[in-house]
Amino acid sequence: MTKKTLTVRPLEERTEAPPLQKRGRGWNIGEKRLDAIHEMARAMKREPTPAHALLAEKFAAQELGKYRLHRQVVIGSAIVDFACQPLKVAVSIDEGGDPAITARRDKSLEAVGIQLLRFPAADVLADPDAVVTTVIAAMKARWEERRARGRARPAPSARQGYSR
Repeated sequence: MTKKTLTVRPLEERTEAPPLQKRGRGWNIGEKRLDAIHEMARAMKREPTPAHALLAEKFAAQELGKYRLHRQVVIGSAIVDFACQPLKVAVSIDEGGDPAITARRDKSLEAVGIQLLRFPAADVLADPDAVVTTVIAAMKARWEERRARGRARPAPSARQGYSR
C-alpha cells in the first residue's frame, strides 16, 4: 500500500480558485476532508500555542461590539487563528511551516475577499498590544468600507414608498 503525500504545484501552474459551493462548505471540498479539517481546528483550539493563547486573551479583553474574533476558524480548506467573518478579516500567527502552502492559502483567502493579517509568533509574544492595535485598526477600516458602501446606495424616492 502506497502512502499519498501532499504536494504543492508552483504558483505559475495553478489556476484560479473554483467558485464557492454551498454555504460554509468552501471550495468543493470532500465531506471527509472537510470533517478532518474541522477536527484539526478543534484540536488546535484545545491545545493553543503560547502566542495563540496570549493573543486570544488580549482579544477577549477588547470591547469589539458585535464584531468578535473567533479562534481557529475554518475558511474553505484553510484554518486561520482568528477571524471576524462579517468584516472578512482573518489573523494568522506564523509559527513556521512550508512557505509554498502558506502562500497558496493566502492567495485563496484573498481571492474570496478575506483580508489576512499575518504576524510572526515572536512578534506576538514580544508585543501583543501592538498586534491587537493593528488588528483592531484593520477591523475598523473594513467596517468603514462597509458603511461607506451602504451610504453609496441611492436612497429610495418618495414614490417608491407605500401609497395610502
